[in-house]
This record gives sequence, C-alpha cells and structure tokens, in this order.
Amino acid sequence: MQTIHFPPTRAAGLDRLTRFTPRMGRTYAAGRNSDPGPGKRTAVSELSPYVRHRLLTEAELIRAAVATHGAAGAEKFIQEVFWRTYWKGWLEMRPAIHDRYRAGLSAAMTAMQHDRSLARRVERACEGRSGIDGFDDWARELVETGYLHNHARMWFASIWIFTLRLPWELGADFFYRHLLDADPASNTLSWRWVAGLQTRGKTYLARRDNIRDHSYGRFDPEGLSGVALALDEPPPPPPLALLPLPAPDRRAPTGLLLHGDDVAGIGLAVAADIQALAGLVIEDGRVAAAQAWTAAALDNGMTEAGRSQGLTGTTLSVGEVVAWARQNRLTQIVTPEAPVGPVRAALTALTPVLSQAGVRLVPVRRPYDALCWPLATKGFFAFKERIPDLLPQVIQDGSPGSS
Repeated sequence: MQTIHFPPTRAAGLDRLTRFTPRMGRTYAAGRNSDPGPGKRTAVSELSPYVRHRLLTEAELIRAAVATHGAAGAEKFIQEVFWRTYWKGWLEMRPAIHDRYRAGLSAAMTAMQHDRSLARRVERACEGRSGIDGFDDWARELVETGYLHNHARMWFASIWIFTLRLPWELGADFFYRHLLDADPASNTLSWRWVAGLQTRGKTYLARRDNIRDHSYGRFDPEGLSGVALALDEPPPPPPLALLPLPAPDRRAPTGLLLHGDDVAGIGLAVAADIQALAGLVIEDGRVAAAQAWTAAALDNGMTEAGRSQGLTGTTLSVGEVVAWARQNRLTQIVTPEAPVGPVRAALTALTPVLSQAGVRLVPVRRPYDALCWPLATKGFFAFKERIPDLLPQVIQDGSPGSS
C-alpha cells in the first residue's frame, strides 16, 4: 500500500485543511459526487484519515468552513462532517448492530471455507479481477492507496451486493481492512445503507450512466444489475441511553493513554495532573500498511500531546499497560473515550486487569461527542434538522482542536 499521499502527521492534516478550506463552499457542493481519479480530486478534501483518528477534529473542520464561507455557503460540507458524527452516535446507542455485523462476517467466512465457488468469487472481486469496469479499478486503488472517493465506495458496495451477489459483510470487511480512515460506525452503517438494512427497504443502486457521468467517462461498466432488492434482517433495537462517564480523580497520580481512535487528545479536557504519557497499539485486523499508518499517526499525536504536557510518550501493547502504570506509580489512567469498535473492546478488556492492579481506567468523553451523539436516535434527516442549533455550540469554543 502506498500511503505517501497521506503523511500521518497533524502538520500534514492542517496543511491539507488550509489548502482545501477555500473549496469548502460551492466547489465542494458542485463536485463532491464526481471522481476524476487519484491525484485529480480537487472538489473533495481527502481529510478523512486525519479526522477518523482525530489528528484533526470535526470541530476544526466545521469552524474553518463557517469562518470562510458562512454556515449557508458551506452547508453541504458541514452536513457531510456531521454525517460521520451521526453514524458514530447511532452505533454508540445501538452497539448490538455491530455485534450483528461481526456475527454475519464470521458466518460468511465460514461459508467461504465450505463453498469454493464463493471463495473464488470473493477473491476475484478483492483482487480486481471481476471483469467489471471501474469496480476492478476501485479494488486495486483501495489496496494500493488505502483510500477511495466516497461515491466510488457507494458504487463498489452496490455492485458487490447486487451485481456480484456477495455477502455484504465480506465487502465491509474488505474496506475495513484496507482503508486508512476505516471506521467501525461509518463503514458498517454505510454498507448497511447501500444494502437496504439501515433505512429499511431503501437501497442504493449503482447505474452505468451515473458511473460514466461522474467518473468523467473513465469507466463505463456493462452488465450491472438493474434491480436492488433490499436485504432483510430483524429491526435494530431501540437506542440505548448514552450513559455518563465517571469523573477523573484530580488528586490521583494519572497517566494519559492515547489510542488509534484519538491519537493526539487535541483539546481534550482532562481534569487531572498528567504525569505519564503513552499510546496504545492494538491488533485490529487491518492490513499491515493501514495499521502502520495508524501507529505512525499515534506516534505523532503523542509528540503533539507530549509537547503541551512536557512529557515524552511511549508506545504500549495491551499487555504492557499494567507494567507502565506500576513503573510510573499511577493509580489512574485517563483515556479519550473510544466509540464502538476494536479499541473500545480492548479498553473494556483492560479495565478489570488494571483494577486488580489498583489502577482506575477513566474514559473522557469529548464535549462535541456528548453534544451530538445523543441526537442520533432516528434517521439522519431528523439529525440534520438539529445542525443549526449545534453549530453555535461547536463554534463558540475557539481553542485549537477543541471538540
């Protein structure tokens, strides 16, 4: 995978943000659905790897858009930033849906072990050997770069599900393993949306003319399915309440533990005296290059955090956290709250181990998440109606990276 297009540093993210900010208004609104190909995308920001791991925060993007174009002028860009937030909040209140996806993925992988025809079809699709124009190019681009244009992701998912008739969970897993911006909420729920599971009965059908027009004639795929019959499953459970988190003990010897979901803790309000700094690296099933990018971003994030705290960070595996806490005589570790996904699972498993060693693990929720996530109880359009009320609260704190 060639990831040089996305240097894993906050400085690179800020530079990209500065260069794209003038195009967050009309340029983005008019061109965001068209994909001229790698190296030619001027209408989209390609900031997602930085925001996904919070080398940049959502609030920073929103403030830049409003300051330059006004809320109305940058309406479409702002809405797309909030889409990511909405997906996270929706899954946070319905974690059983991610469990359902994981169970479906396990079943599909088992099916491949017993069905060689299915395994070969999946292999050809992932290697870009399906014979479908465009689809094969996107498969190779994803593997080679760790990125795809959002519209290409929708086309790819639709062809995977409705033309190739492959299990959607295997396609979502293919994306998750290779994307630099791989996000359990956005990835899982976007695939569900294409399949007609997220908004029940509403599918996304990739059409030849749409692909031809919005790829500027680069691709003209034949043989696509003209029908997208929605997949079916039981309705999602009702949303759970977003529970409050315990407050850190201001007097306790405290360490700050960053991780792949929040690599720098930019603007994180930690009500404790930080005496040690570390970054948690986990095995999350992604390909080596994607995990290496996240690890490098975490290293850069620790450098940024350490500069403000006057500390030097160290990288830890899950099994090394207790020893780190003992070495630094910590009785408390604060960490940015991790949403549903592998990091959350790792921290949940680590909590009782630390407790036995006399150390509290205290997640800290960002005000931005606390503000937005509880509003994701219904569909996005109900959430979107709240954006005008959210904007002043997101914008009012102008400190760098605060969210």
